[in-house]
Amino acid sequence: MTLMRTLDRFFRHEAAGGVLLLASAIAALAVANSALAPVYEDTLASTLKITLNDEGLEKSLLLFINDGLMAVFFLLIGLELKREVLDGRLKDPKDVMLPGVAAVAGMVLPALVFFAINRGIGENLSGWAIPAATDIAFALGVLALVGTRAPASLKIFLLTLAILDDLGAIIIIALFYTADLKIDYLLLGLLPLAGLVWLNMRGTHRIAPFLLLGLILWFLVLRSGVHATLAGVVTALFIPLTDKWNKSPLRSLEHGLSPYVFYLIVPIFAFANAGVVLKGMSLADLLSPLPLGIALGLVVGKQLGVFAATWLMVKSGAARMPHGANWPQIYGIACLAGIGFTMSLFIGSLSFTDAAQMNAVRLGVLAGSAVSAVIGFGVLMAFATPQREKTPQAAAPPLPE
Repeated sequence: MTLMRTLDRFFRHEAAGGVLLLASAIAALAVANSALAPVYEDTLASTLKITLNDEGLEKSLLLFINDGLMAVFFLLIGLELKREVLDGRLKDPKDVMLPGVAAVAGMVLPALVFFAINRGIGENLSGWAIPAATDIAFALGVLALVGTRAPASLKIFLLTLAILDDLGAIIIIALFYTADLKIDYLLLGLLPLAGLVWLNMRGTHRIAPFLLLGLILWFLVLRSGVHATLAGVVTALFIPLTDKWNKSPLRSLEHGLSPYVFYLIVPIFAFANAGVVLKGMSLADLLSPLPLGIALGLVVGKQLGVFAATWLMVKSGAARMPHGANWPQIYGIACLAGIGFTMSLFIGSLSFTDAAQMNAVRLGVLAGSAVSAVIGFGVLMAFATPQREKTPQAAAPPLPE
């Protein structure tokens, strides 16, 4: 019983998601550089088939994780976005102004840093969006370790910024990572989409019909050439916040999915994608344009973009400083925004198929995210402002009710 209580306290802590991600990344690094490396690589490369009369899907386990499991991750992100827009932190435009501008600047500057370092290297330029993303679970997990030493307003600021950052990443994936578009499958996708619209208009309470149509949509979008994870976002947008019985299917699904996504799906994704092969590497490898552009994009571009945009907005009077926060703490939050990890690795998997390039991507993402986490945590601890009241801990980070 003591073990069960300990596990229960762990999973209720806001840092739990970040801790599991870190453990998964460390495990991937350990396995990828051990005698088990061939087993690790062969398992991820093994082919899975789902066919009917020789028609269907045939992909590697790694692609099923990245295209399938991550579609569930994006379903949860879509649910969160819809709830926040209709009945949350994104409902009032005034509350969105400061983190919104900071999020945009925090995506543009890293891309520019990456481009500046990789200009003239055509095969690397498709990775320009890799350092533009922020990992919600990791960033909030590090902030949770700071505890009440940082004002609660900083958590709201970082969470809103990260949500808007995810929205930007979704738009980038939709616009720039679509290959070999097949119009016939997209047109077939209109059928389950019409079903989702109909269910939404009826205010349907049951979640299963939405998920069934979403699964069909996912298959058709995957075959169309548009990245299949976007089907998760689209499905989420049609799940009602309030049904005809004044209950919330959206909140129920979000609450049910959260622990599976952050404690199972995202760690599996991290373990499958964070295995950097360090054998034969030197400092020169980290300083090569691709990993260096990603790392500096996360460390320099993110913190510069977020901090500068926030400073300009506050000093110009266009927005107010988060309540109880000081400028060093805002800088610490800007550093935490440079923890890319899950989303950066995901965009990297869309950008490159070459094994050597993906190893360089993993190296840059892990290095940049680690440095951002350490600097951000150090700054927030150094400029702590202890609070009298403790903020409630969420049961399933980073989606507090």
